[in-house]
Amino acid sequence: MPKQIIPHKTPMPEQIPLERIKNYDEVAFGYTAEQAIAEAQRCLMCKRPGCMSGCPVGINIPGFLALVAEGDFRGAINLIKETNALPAVTGRVCPQESQCEGSCALCKKYEAVSIGRLERFVADWEAAQGPPEIPELPPPTGKKVAIVGSGPAGLTVAADLAKQGHHVTIFEALHEAGGVLVYGIPEFRLPKAIVRREVEYICHMGVKLVKDFVVGTAATVDELLEEFDAVFLGTGAGLPWFLNIPGENLNGVYSANEYLTRANLMKAYRFPEYDTPIAQGRRVATIGGGNVAMDAARTALRLGAEESLIVYRRSREEMPCREEEIHHAVQEGVQLNLLVTPVALRSDSNGWVKEIECLRNELGEPDASGRRRPVPVPDSNFLIPADIVVIAIGQSPNPLIPKTTTGLETGRGDVIKVDSTTMKTSKRGVFAGGDVATGGATVILAMGQGKIAARAINDYLESGEW
Repeated sequence: MPKQIIPHKTPMPEQIPLERIKNYDEVAFGYTAEQAIAEAQRCLMCKRPGCMSGCPVGINIPGFLALVAEGDFRGAINLIKETNALPAVTGRVCPQESQCEGSCALCKKYEAVSIGRLERFVADWEAAQGPPEIPELPPPTGKKVAIVGSGPAGLTVAADLAKQGHHVTIFEALHEAGGVLVYGIPEFRLPKAIVRREVEYICHMGVKLVKDFVVGTAATVDELLEEFDAVFLGTGAGLPWFLNIPGENLNGVYSANEYLTRANLMKAYRFPEYDTPIAQGRRVATIGGGNVAMDAARTALRLGAEESLIVYRRSREEMPCREEEIHHAVQEGVQLNLLVTPVALRSDSNGWVKEIECLRNELGEPDASGRRRPVPVPDSNFLIPADIVVIAIGQSPNPLIPKTTTGLETGRGDVIKVDSTTMKTSKRGVFAGGDVATGGATVILAMGQGKIAARAINDYLESGEW
């Protein structure tokens, strides 16, 4: 008898919008065990599962879904952790709709299996049982690897190399590990306690973590190579882009990087308990249409803004952020100002931003990104009032490491050039991955590159061949 197909996903319980904009608690509550089993049972168990081809870190998705469907949550989390050391993170922030779920066979007629929600469920279930099970590690190889940056790429490389028996040390510039997971993604999407839990798991595998250590000043990459057999650069993309329009130096204008770092890592939302000031406007405008822009716009509401606006130059269909992010933002009252390009920021008599001069756009032919290009409409200038403006149009890697490292080739915007099949750089013994090698991208793509790099580093340590 053919399996009965359940067309729709099991809904995820979550806070109601009017309540959640008053707190920083996680929006989604997660599945219960019964809901998780019911959702996993929707899987068709395809003979040729497309979902796995859509996963950058190669999780055995049908395998773990089958275990969840049977109620074997321990087996499911152990299977996931064979290839993914950060399941509680990726289960929350991975863009599953364009990757594993986007390749689900059910997508042809129905809603895909909620793979991300189930990954989150088993990770949270494991945490509720007590300390995690640490995999059995091989004897030490005697080889030493330095990881620069403790973001998703660096953590992935560290975990995979620790499983090979190598001695791994992570050097983190900030006072807390996690990279963009702690300074960029808000608490209501990814609680920091979960990031700390995942980092601690990797440290329990023997990985050493050194914080408050800026490679490029405290020590150069060349100096690290005197002590370590290989170095992986996973320093991310923390240098914000600006519009280069008049008024960007006014009071009340933030880069999204600074705005979110103050709110997340430095906990400005709990001022004065945490002594981190942040300007709290009545009408906050965020320029951009990606996940970072949505995070900033939703953060503004939680900081007390009466109105939070998105200003984006294309239409909603071209917005690069996750559909879930737009959905939650609109639910919470974020206003979308679309097909609009800012051309200047104007101030009041005290030097504070008060409004954005904009042009209206029409959509032209697709550009290099594959999205339709915004074309300004002549003489369509108008004003958008705003007393705080957050610019969230992208970011590049910090140039510190390329400037202090001999023989390290970079491309446009200080992106480190790598061989995409090995993540090798132009410098012997040095590998790179994540946003430092691609520019701003996603957590899971950074992790996928971390896995490629870990395999190549292990091969290099075993063979000595470059």
